[in-house]
Amino acid sequence: MWVPPTWRVCSGPRAMEGTKPVNKKLTAALSGGAVLVLALSGCSSDGGSGSGGDDKLNSWAKQVCDALKPQAQKIQEANAAIQKQTSDNSAPEEVQKTDAQAFQDMSDAYKALGTAVDNAGPPDVEDGKTKQANAVKELKALSASYADLKTQVAKLDTKDQAKFAEGLKDVATQLGKLSQSGNDPLKQLEQGDVGKAMAQQEGCKSASGSPAAVNG
Repeated sequence: MWVPPTWRVCSGPRAMEGTKPVNKKLTAALSGGAVLVLALSGCSSDGGSGSGGDDKLNSWAKQVCDALKPQAQKIQEANAAIQKQTSDNSAPEEVQKTDAQAFQDMSDAYKALGTAVDNAGPPDVEDGKTKQANAVKELKALSASYADLKTQVAKLDTKDQAKFAEGLKDVATQLGKLSQSGNDPLKQLEQGDVGKAMAQQEGCKSASGSPAAVNG
């Protein structure tokens, strides 16, 4: 994220200590966000060859993966937009505008993913209903959290560079916590036969194979 040059030079040792962690925290947080996207891609290490002839499960996987592809792309593009502002030393107003829009896009994407998994119904596996419900709950919670981050960024004071940078640091910290929050329900959803079925779908292959916009 953007760190104002005047804050680096003029705000004293205490403020200077906090500048580098802004970028580091944000990069780490965005990387964690990419992990959350791929957690639903079905392309994990156990997503090996074929799930057999289970047409019902394959149909479920196709429905979810077809919905995943555009939303994963939206999240990656939002991550890339934020990271670009990090490296460009853009004006505070531009950073605020870009970050707010990126967080809104992420919120919309996770909400759409939650709706897609909900509409697909439970996968035809043991505890499928519970796994589906937990995944939907988590995706909707992620959507709400990114919407909150958008609101927080939009309220930052762009006229006071020191306060703006401090606010961004708080956002980066929250984003880091968010990306590290439990995504076990997503992992549980895509284990075993579900993961294998999803790994065969073009939508999940494309989502997993897209260039990561957040590699440190």
